[in-house]
Amino acid sequence: MVTVPLRARFDLECGGRWTSLAGGGREWLWSRPDPARAAVVPGVEFVDVGGVEECLPTVRGLPDHGDVWSRPWKGSAGESFVQGEDFSLRRRITEEGGAVVGEYRLSADPGYSFVWAAHALLDLGDDARLIAPPATPTRVFPEAAGLLGYPWPTGARYLEGRWPDPLGLPLDRFGPCDGSAVGAVLRCGAVQVVDGPDVLRLRVEAPEGVPVSTALWRNLGGFPAEAPYRSIGVEPMLGAVFDLVEAGSGDAAVVPASGELMWRLVVAAERMSDD
Repeated sequence: MVTVPLRARFDLECGGRWTSLAGGGREWLWSRPDPARAAVVPGVEFVDVGGVEECLPTVRGLPDHGDVWSRPWKGSAGESFVQGEDFSLRRRITEEGGAVVGEYRLSADPGYSFVWAAHALLDLGDDARLIAPPATPTRVFPEAAGLLGYPWPTGARYLEGRWPDPLGLPLDRFGPCDGSAVGAVLRCGAVQVVDGPDVLRLRVEAPEGVPVSTALWRNLGGFPAEAPYRSIGVEPMLGAVFDLVEAGSGDAAVVPASGELMWRLVVAAERMSDD
């Protein structure tokens, strides 16, 4: 394996969105055009154009995909910030040995709870796979009901199984379009995506006691119903649910007494050598 240095580009005016994550002649981020993205305002329904969106204080629920993707950020690509309704978020981007590192600092009242996700939509082939520690606890959400072969339990927010085939669903392979869409949360903070000879490693680091996970959105032409397309999300996150209002004990990050919470996102790439 050889290290492939990565470089990221951002659009601060459009929600601080990551528009590129490239290295070794490969672009890792998937994107799609939608002119509505340029006109969004806080509180509107999410407009999906791919890349990496910063989702905070929730992913699903309200506001849809959070409160910062729809707000202009200030600063530079290296250090930027955004002001939400009841918090501020600062992001510093650096390079460490070819990896792109995002350092985050959230300022809010002590006790403020939230979910954050680096909502990364990746440009992957049908044979790509997601590797996580075997038997990682994995929460599967209700859109998977049609794949289970039995009724979804009434009132269940999610069902839990073990990676790589929670509830008998082989989620580690992405595959071609089959009309399905599945959301899951792996209770681990580090995963890798393997696509041909290329490997992308994603890791989130947070203080002890802060829940770290990796969200998976495997949309194989099952969403949205009126005009489905294929999109694959591998999303390092703080928290263990998509919707903050569904968070139980330990399912959300909480701002400590200092009024600030800091964490890091590390994204690195490698390529299998011919040796």
